[in-house]
Amino acid sequence: MGERDGREGAAAGEGAPPAGDEKGPQADDRRARDEGREAYPHFLQIPTRWIDNDVYGHVNNVVYYAFFDTVINRYLIDRGVLDLAAGATIGVAVETRCRFFRSIAFPEVVEAGLRVGRVGGSSVRYEVGLFVEGRAEIAASGHFVHVFVDRAGRRPVPIAGELRAALEALLVG
Repeated sequence: MGERDGREGAAAGEGAPPAGDEKGPQADDRRARDEGREAYPHFLQIPTRWIDNDVYGHVNNVVYYAFFDTVINRYLIDRGVLDLAAGATIGVAVETRCRFFRSIAFPEVVEAGLRVGRVGGSSVRYEVGLFVEGRAEIAASGHFVHVFVDRAGRRPVPIAGELRAALEALLVG
């Protein structure tokens, strides 16, 4: 049976939609759970730490968002389009979501897959899949929306040039 926190999925029949109903959150969850590594063009290995585990013996849910932040920002930094200390443009998170499918625990290594679902005028929707090293099934998936703003005034700015190119390199669908 599944844990109540959703990490191991619902118990048989619990929360299942009527047969043939492929719309809504349950269908989205099933599609996300069925995605494999091939759905993500970029990966970053992130080791878990002892401190990431909570009293229930698995990585605490807030750490999953740190994994999202890490794979996204590391990708941008490695491509030279994000300067954390002095860049004129920064990404501000305006929306996040995470779906938990199986627990992750120390000392497992997370393999964070990254893709871009949409690039707008000043915003981007990153989509992240978390896998455990050596396992095919997805442990968690989610998204993170950044609006790019100027550092000083916090007003939206257009995504252009090298930043747009780096984001479009991960664009799927």
